[in-house]
Amino acid sequence: MACSTPASAQADDAAKQRAAAEAEERLHQDWPWLGRYRSANAALEPATVPRIIFMGDSITQGWIDKVPGFFTAGRLDRGIGGQTTPQMLLRFRQDVIALKPAIVQIMGGTNDIAGNTGPMAPEQTQANIMSMTELAQSHGIRVILASIPPAANFPWRPGLATIPRIAAMNVWLRTYAASVGATYADYWGALHDGDALRREWTYDGVHPNEAGYAVMAPVADKAIRAAMAASPRGLRS
Repeated sequence: MACSTPASAQADDAAKQRAAAEAEERLHQDWPWLGRYRSANAALEPATVPRIIFMGDSITQGWIDKVPGFFTAGRLDRGIGGQTTPQMLLRFRQDVIALKPAIVQIMGGTNDIAGNTGPMAPEQTQANIMSMTELAQSHGIRVILASIPPAANFPWRPGLATIPRIAAMNVWLRTYAASVGATYADYWGALHDGDALRREWTYDGVHPNEAGYAVMAPVADKAIRAAMAASPRGLRS
């Protein structure tokens, strides 16, 4: 097994310290991290095909990081690692509505369960997802609500009972999607092995690897086709 040299270890430590300092500054200056995609949004050319935006956390961000080829033909990734649904809601107008997509996929809740930005009750997560859905539909944007992928535990929150909370949230997501005319994308059903994420499709039990995203792609494609076939609710302002 290769060992880090003193110089490389020092460089790693310095990089971690810089990242921690940047995260601390952002906590006070840009909590939802609106700056993350501001320049990319401004640089977008006028759409020539219907835009499809993937809004989410690290599982969404990891998709374009690991499989950038999936994001073609108007597909835009607006995931940010570690984010909770209140942060997503605060940047929803900038990173979704202002870009005038035909469809948005909303995937969130993993980090709410983990308490990344403080303790959150399931009802708070649900309220944020409802608000994003209502905002999208009021602008004529079709909504895909993505299930929370399976995870038997969160490495950064050892001892947390993830399984029942993920299961309960996914039941709610499926039911709510049906009640408001949104499309439900069942990534949990495609990825699970029992209550865990199948070992071959993840590198840490929570985040998919390239093989995991290959399993997710047909679920996304099916949901996009279903959402595109549905009549949009609401009107664009």
